[in-house]
Amino acid sequence: MHRVRGVGGGDATRRRTRRRRPGRVSLAVGVTCVLVVVGLALGDIGLLGGSAHMARDVSARRPRWQQGALPAQSLDGTGNNHRHPDRGAAGTNYARVAPARYADGLGEPVAGPDGRYLSNRIFNDSHQNLFSERGVTQWVFAWGQFIDHTIGRRDETGDEANILFGADDPLEEFTNTVGHIPFTRSAAATGTGVDRPREQVNTISSYIDAWAVYGGSDERLEWLRQGPVDGDMSNNSAYLLLPEGNLPRRDERGDPAGAPEMAVDGMLRAQPHRAAMAGDVRANENIALQATQTLFAREHNRIVSLLPDRLGEEEKFQIARRVVIAEQQYITYNEFLPAVGVRLGRYRGYRPGVDASLTNEFATVGYRAHSMIHGELELEAAADRYSPEEIAEYEAMGIEIEASPDGAELEMAVPLNVAFFNPDLVESLGLGPVLQGIGLEAQYSNDEMIDNQLRSVLFQIPSPDNPRCLDGPELPACYQGVVDLGALDVERGRDHGMPSYNELREAYGLPPKASFQEITGESTESFPDDPVLTPGAEVDDPDSLEIVRLWGRDGAEIPLDSDEAESSAVRAERRTTLAARLAAVYGSVDELDAFTGMVAEAHVRGTEFGELQRSIWTEQFRALRDGDRFFYRNDPGLSAIRRTYGIDFRVTLAEVIAANSDVPLDDLSPNVFVVADE
Repeated sequence: MHRVRGVGGGDATRRRTRRRRPGRVSLAVGVTCVLVVVGLALGDIGLLGGSAHMARDVSARRPRWQQGALPAQSLDGTGNNHRHPDRGAAGTNYARVAPARYADGLGEPVAGPDGRYLSNRIFNDSHQNLFSERGVTQWVFAWGQFIDHTIGRRDETGDEANILFGADDPLEEFTNTVGHIPFTRSAAATGTGVDRPREQVNTISSYIDAWAVYGGSDERLEWLRQGPVDGDMSNNSAYLLLPEGNLPRRDERGDPAGAPEMAVDGMLRAQPHRAAMAGDVRANENIALQATQTLFAREHNRIVSLLPDRLGEEEKFQIARRVVIAEQQYITYNEFLPAVGVRLGRYRGYRPGVDASLTNEFATVGYRAHSMIHGELELEAAADRYSPEEIAEYEAMGIEIEASPDGAELEMAVPLNVAFFNPDLVESLGLGPVLQGIGLEAQYSNDEMIDNQLRSVLFQIPSPDNPRCLDGPELPACYQGVVDLGALDVERGRDHGMPSYNELREAYGLPPKASFQEITGESTESFPDDPVLTPGAEVDDPDSLEIVRLWGRDGAEIPLDSDEAESSAVRAERRTTLAARLAAVYGSVDELDAFTGMVAEAHVRGTEFGELQRSIWTEQFRALRDGDRFFYRNDPGLSAIRRTYGIDFRVTLAEVIAANSDVPLDDLSPNVFVVADE
């Protein structure tokens, strides 16, 4: 069996005995029965893939594209569009669909309800989980973040503009000894905000080009590749640096201060030299993201291992990079987008007149789907995979562990605040169980309700008095600070001069909404005549958020406080309608922030989105497809790679996971973005 250099380590294979999905066929979309790219011919599945037939050299002569004609993308996106070489490149301004909206016309954010006040009344989930009604898995938000960290990152070096925190708010459950929620404006693009409206800079390439894997500069890439760091890429290996198959740490080369920048927060602030290294600085944010980054670094090395030794290291590197980029695009357009209900229509070829630059509206409003993010990641593993000492350590962190009745397997629930900035955890749990776990359970519904681990204690460290109090109604007792992602989302829209909700709808060709109940699809935007509520002050009454009814995916009502209420609910009814609370907070539909209105919309049938969010995603991902000269359907070099080496980019995410971890393909759903039928 062909072993893969730079990939091995620590993932001893163990087939799961539960949640089996019978009748699977290991065929990729549009791929023949022999899957040459990942070595998953039927009945021929190795530990890390890579049987000999995968790398067969079908051409003895060296084709022209190997002699310098293989089109290679720049790292930073420059030159993708020959007519406009800087279009979509790192360091260029976000594009706009609608005119900027500032209070003074230049850069002063418009006024609106205080972010935390709004969040407590609109984004507050009251500790009730609601899951995707269409059964999409946590791979949607995990892959979505992987793509986000490939196509967009704002310049964060603006002025401080902290969000008010009202400790005396009757709907406030949390303590905040800081007294405010930290917020920093995005930096103004050069030449803007004084004589013309303020713009913001996308610091990374807009293209789907695996930036998250390789980065956007020679300096970062040289550090990430095997070989010396001396400013000379010609002496680097084609392989990425992956000690024991894991992302290298910042101290891997002995000089953490000289390593490229990585963002650190939460528990990683105490030891920033232990940050995992990747192409994008945000790779340590959570274990699902870090696992995905590791997966595609391994995939790069696996592809390199299939190429003949007669090729030079740089040639092998560029071929593998080209295939990984195409795989990222292929999975995005054939699995990720269909899973959420985004349909783009027919591809008609590369169109150089299309600007693929990320729009401000997409980055600041449309791609913010934080309510999807599950409050925990559930894993399954053989009980003998971990030692008693490791299990005790996990439980001390706050990971909930339950053994199966026969004691052969463990179910592990990792709370988000344990998963944040914890790079040791991926290596300890094992890449296979983490990647498999992401696809085992439905993610949360894409709606206005955001889990408190994001809405109140994002990246915070628990109080020493309550180190294991990490989820549920007891959560407020665990923390002394508040960071509210929902409030940040609203304030970021004002910071970036986003149009109002109705203005943004019109910019995307949608008619404006005349009332709040028309937005939400509810029957009323008035508060009920309810003796439980405080007359005239219903919006400030904690009982206004009480969940009174729940339903499952089959439409059947679920009893409150039942196990099903915690694990299976997809729809809830509260004592007051969302429309009524929106009306009380905003007063007029025309004053509604774009982000708040977008997440409040009723879903379009067959999708995870309301009309506005679906339109924003559709337009942006169509531009990223049609305006990218290196899009896989335009095929720059990919057919030659397939003909010459039998390496095909047309793979499913399940196949990539199976080829690079200890999880057999039969233990994965054919489409990991959708919960498999039991």
